[in-house]
Amino acid sequence: MARNTNVPADLSAPPITAILAKFVTGHPSRGWSDAVEREAHRTFYNWLGCAIGAARHEAADAALAAVQLLQPAPQATVLGRPEKIDMASAALVNGITSHTFDFDDTHLKTIIHPAGPVASAVLALAERNGAAGRDVIDALVLGIDVACRIGNAMYPDHYDRGWHITGSTGMLGAAAGCARLLRLDEAQTAMALGIAASQPVGLREQFGTMTKPFHPGAAARAGLMSALLASQGFTASARALEAPRGFVQVASDKRAWNEVTDELGERFEISFNTYKPFACGIVIHPSIDACVRLGAQGVTPEQVERIELRVHSLVLELTGKKEPKDGLQGKFSVYHGCAVGLIHGRAAEEEFSDAVVNDPQVVALRNKVQASVDDSIDEAAAHVTAVLHDGRRVEVHVDHAIGSLQNPLTDAQLEAKFGSLAVPVLGQARSDEITKTCRTLASLPDVRALTALCGA
Repeated sequence: MARNTNVPADLSAPPITAILAKFVTGHPSRGWSDAVEREAHRTFYNWLGCAIGAARHEAADAALAAVQLLQPAPQATVLGRPEKIDMASAALVNGITSHTFDFDDTHLKTIIHPAGPVASAVLALAERNGAAGRDVIDALVLGIDVACRIGNAMYPDHYDRGWHITGSTGMLGAAAGCARLLRLDEAQTAMALGIAASQPVGLREQFGTMTKPFHPGAAARAGLMSALLASQGFTASARALEAPRGFVQVASDKRAWNEVTDELGERFEISFNTYKPFACGIVIHPSIDACVRLGAQGVTPEQVERIELRVHSLVLELTGKKEPKDGLQGKFSVYHGCAVGLIHGRAAEEEFSDAVVNDPQVVALRNKVQASVDDSIDEAAAHVTAVLHDGRRVEVHVDHAIGSLQNPLTDAQLEAKFGSLAVPVLGQARSDEITKTCRTLASLPDVRALTALCGA
């Protein structure tokens, strides 16, 4: 049988499993800047809104019905719903809902959505154990650091192979966060990471289906179970991440070990987290932003003869569906994103409903979008030209879309987004109380005061 020997195993890889275990267990509580602390609260708040917002989606109904067949003990809240289930199932379901709308946070360097796996696992465990808000924030920061640093070491090769990197690194972040919350020692934490390393989940083939949001949910459950197993003495390879047949070397030809260890404990990857203003894949955002700006300049759909869109090749690779048939497919159509951006001036979850995807006005404008590849344009940019019936050409170039690191959502915009997601599910008064509680989450004596507000 032929074997791939193009990239030989790295026999001198640093002991990153042990290095990360030491970091997770030994880094001091609140051992980071005010800016990192603020971003941790924003990350948790954004994740919570996304999870609550999708609580009544058919994917949530199906996932909850499946786990209830196991007759789970009522240990943790299903966000936005009255049911309580076991903590592992809650991590799964809340991880699913947090990614269902494709509205969650994004670590742009790797396009990992880190809160889905990490926060879903950590909050379920924290609720079951009555942990303090401070412990939740600490676990979130450290867990996200582990997931994203491993992602940094492998991206883009790992992603290009077809892995959905949110799930395939998320189980490590979830394991790290839960190990921290359980106060495991270094050896146990290394075992938790090792157990998790055998459970990567998620293939890009599933994009546009319910299984895409299953990935962060499954990663959350896998990471939580890994930490629980390690806490009871279950063992794994102490080199499960870096060994020649360990996770990183098996799953990627890129093995930038320095991306894991450089400035560990000084630079925190949560600092580079971003929050979406549009409920779809991040690579569509510049195109949507450009079309929203066209509308703000007075361009109307009726005036448009065609829309010329120039984007990086990755945009069409990931979101090149010309004729989406439902809302999930619409999230992977840059053509649909452009159309709703101009028609509605926004692209929230409502603009990715089945009804809007099949709205004749939207379909007509979508068919006028002509997309072409221009790799001189950055992945995070887009150039849009509206060619009007009277011959005029109105051009918009977006280097950094709203919601990017260079043009981030303000706290007020993030609160408006949270309200748009949570109010339809929980009502205005409850949503306002959750917002108030999340602002000072780190000072909360028992996180169950928050989860009690989040159950419908």
